[in-house]
Amino acid sequence: MSLKLRSMVAIALASTSLISVSALADSTSDLVQALVSKGVLTEEEGALLTKGRADEMDVQKKKEKKNWTSHVNIRGYVQTRNTTMLSGDEGVNLWSDRSVGDDKSLGDADKNFLIRRARVIIYGDYGDRLSYYIQPDFASTAGTTGNIAQLRDVYGDVYLTKDRVHRVRVGQSKVPYGFENLQSSSNRLALDRNDALNSAVRDERDLGAFYYYTPTNVQALFEDINKQGLKHSGNYGMFALGAYNGQGANRGDQNDNYHVVSRFTYPWKTDSGQIYEAGIQAYKGEYVSTPGAYSRRASNGTLASVTPTLGSGTPLSGRNGINDERVGVSFMMYPQPFGLQAEWNWGKTPGLDLAQNRIEEKSLNGGYVQAMYKIDNFQFFDTNGTLIPFVKWQYFDGYNKAETNSPENHVNDWEWGVEWQIAPEVEIAAVYHHMKRTNLVTGNRATASASNNLPAREDYKTFDADALRVQLQYNF
Repeated sequence: MSLKLRSMVAIALASTSLISVSALADSTSDLVQALVSKGVLTEEEGALLTKGRADEMDVQKKKEKKNWTSHVNIRGYVQTRNTTMLSGDEGVNLWSDRSVGDDKSLGDADKNFLIRRARVIIYGDYGDRLSYYIQPDFASTAGTTGNIAQLRDVYGDVYLTKDRVHRVRVGQSKVPYGFENLQSSSNRLALDRNDALNSAVRDERDLGAFYYYTPTNVQALFEDINKQGLKHSGNYGMFALGAYNGQGANRGDQNDNYHVVSRFTYPWKTDSGQIYEAGIQAYKGEYVSTPGAYSRRASNGTLASVTPTLGSGTPLSGRNGINDERVGVSFMMYPQPFGLQAEWNWGKTPGLDLAQNRIEEKSLNGGYVQAMYKIDNFQFFDTNGTLIPFVKWQYFDGYNKAETNSPENHVNDWEWGVEWQIAPEVEIAAVYHHMKRTNLVTGNRATASASNNLPAREDYKTFDADALRVQLQYNF
């Protein structure tokens, strides 16, 4: 090949560097092949030039791979709620939703509009061995101040195999206990999780390390469930085993004692296409409760402000934790179109003995059953969305260890609701909620309050009330 021709070829090949890397291979190969076919280049010269450009391409790809900004994804959602009290007792509080209440309710009951969640999720893959996930919430509270930022999740998944069958998650994340606990609040039908299993882990999260085993066929089925919009809980492995601090999200360990958790769940699809999932989970550890003042009625009928002790004896038996262990079962028949979801758990937990004014080991049991029906292609005006009516019953005879004083909690609630997914970015839910449960929000009003004209009140009383709860959710 002449010097002039070689220069022309070099210039032509150099010009291809202005093309994107994905197009570079094709353009360079086509040019070289054309020159070889016309006899301008020999086959040996063509092969040499192609190899040289391929090497340059590999270098460029590695540079792009190291650019972390190309591996960042952002999504999120916002939930705004409004509650109308319909009937029943006055002055009620629902500990999981501050929009429930009236002008006689305790604490920070936001009785009109409430931003329940405002989440922004930053996530992605970096290389073949790491996935990361960061989720703050901008609708948390601190004292009487609302809508402040608080970290919910921050963790990395380290893949021991490239097929992602074996992975280890380290950081603050959801603890693999219960289907509904693991289900995202943006994906759940009921506005709140059931008390019976949700009381197992404060904010469903803790700081720890978890091993997940998910065979490729199970990964594929999990993805199929999610793509069909069947209210999945996410990929938390077919088998999980982990250790975590035990005090809940954004709280340090109190007793140098790990909680240990394990979960096994198995999804399957029948010949008809119906998908089911069944699981079992358990955990064990020691939990340190937080005592505080509350209003209790004495034997003579008067109200007094008292603070419970952490166990008995000297030193107090519960100062370094009280036995905290559970086992639970889960079942899901995904809505195709009819669906069923049910969970139940039993165990031991720290709990307040009102008679003794002492926090000690107590027993618990409870769960829920939910039925739903998925109606696709629901049209209203020019929308074409999905409508899912549902009914849910939940029962709990136990204690909420993470609340101040680990109070006794009796729940026997019914919910009738409907979720309307107007479009992927907008959905609205309306729920008629019959509540018969313990008021876990303490007011510590042993005497009447002159500032807000509220009478003296005994804490941890059971209330019976009905409410219409509405939530609008934006997904972005």
